[in-house]
Amino acid sequence: MILDRYFENAWAILGLKLGAILVLFLVAPIVVGYAEHKVLAHMQARLGPMEAGRFHGWAQLVADGVKFIQKEDIVPRAADRFVFTIAPVLVVVPVIMIFLVIPFGPGGWWGENMDLGLFYVMAISTVGVIGVLAAGWASANKFSLIGALRAAAQLIAYELPLVLAAAAVAMQAGSLSLVGIVEAQDHYWFVLPQIAGFALFVLASLAELSRPPFDMPVADSEIIFGHMTEYTGIKMAMFLLAEYAGVVALSGVATVMYLGGWHGFLVGWIPGPVWTFAKIGALAFFIIWLRATYPRMREDQLQKMAWKYMIPVALANILLTGVFKVVF
Repeated sequence: MILDRYFENAWAILGLKLGAILVLFLVAPIVVGYAEHKVLAHMQARLGPMEAGRFHGWAQLVADGVKFIQKEDIVPRAADRFVFTIAPVLVVVPVIMIFLVIPFGPGGWWGENMDLGLFYVMAISTVGVIGVLAAGWASANKFSLIGALRAAAQLIAYELPLVLAAAAVAMQAGSLSLVGIVEAQDHYWFVLPQIAGFALFVLASLAELSRPPFDMPVADSEIIFGHMTEYTGIKMAMFLLAEYAGVVALSGVATVMYLGGWHGFLVGWIPGPVWTFAKIGALAFFIIWLRATYPRMREDQLQKMAWKYMIPVALANILLTGVFKVVF
């Protein structure tokens, strides 16, 4: 471990790791948010994010931050005030906890190396929907409740292909530790034999994050803004922070599972963490690209895609992985 060379106190090491993870959690979503501003601006000819701030667009992000800070914190009269207030926290905290187990490089570039790290990620990623349901129910708004129920339906439908895709990776690596999965890709990345699983994992992750084209829970043309309709100010910003942090977290998990983690070319010249963050950035760009390219699906199309196509493909992928492990 890198920190073990300089600190002997376990609590000091833990504190430094938690501090580093918190900084990453706060900085990475801002970078992804700025990238989304810029990418969408160029793809859709939006002048503000392209020009604000002396032709770099950075001032647009600052303006959005100031807007959230100065907005009045409004709680609907009929809302359950306690649940309404705690819901954004329930959405943000699970994302922070995912960052704890993502290995960004060799030699201790992770918060904690759990033997059941992959199982932990799959379990903790589902907790955020509790915050979404709480927000929808506590808002005393029928559109918010509809959005929350849509989010729960997406979770039920897409958690199965997500977990099945992850199970195939665990079978091939022979480990549930995220560090162990990266180390098992020393000779080849799992995206090569697991290309179907990789596609399933990315699509299911998008559905869990309610990112386009799976953003039915916040469909502004149908239900205003779903579970976030009644939220303003910092609380609204927390929901958006959780979304962008979730993009980084699940891109990191996909990088670890399929793209070799810190393994790359020119290893002696380019440090492992640089490879990890480069791959995360590439996946984040792909997610932003999808938002600008594909229209929103209907709710029936979303359920049909999961139950009739993705789950059978995920089961077939597990079968092929098992045959591959036994034969080779």
